[in-house]
Amino acid sequence: MEGEFVVKVEAAEDDVFRPLGVVSTIWGELSGGVGPWGAIRPLFAVALSLVPFLFLGQHFNRQHRKAGEWFLIQFPLIPAFLWPFLFVWSIADAWWVSSGIVASSESMNG
Repeated sequence: MEGEFVVKVEAAEDDVFRPLGVVSTIWGELSGGVGPWGAIRPLFAVALSLVPFLFLGQHFNRQHRKAGEWFLIQFPLIPAFLWPFLFVWSIADAWWVSSGIVASSESMNG
């Protein structure tokens, strides 16, 4: 049952140095291969969700019903000092949902 393994090394193609190729490779590594909007979208959602009381991050992620429900539920939480927890949770939720949107759109495209 012992077999021989053959390793075949192919000749490398002539790689021509292109400055634009270097920049595109660096950008691909920084953006995770999802492009400029895919890399920025979760950050933009977090920036919008930092506006208190409006839950704009959820609206940006097209979760209008969730944003409306959280808007209404925040009023009883303000006197109970629980509103900051909802605010922080909305920021994390905006990031998580936006990252999921980017990941699912890239899996459909790729």
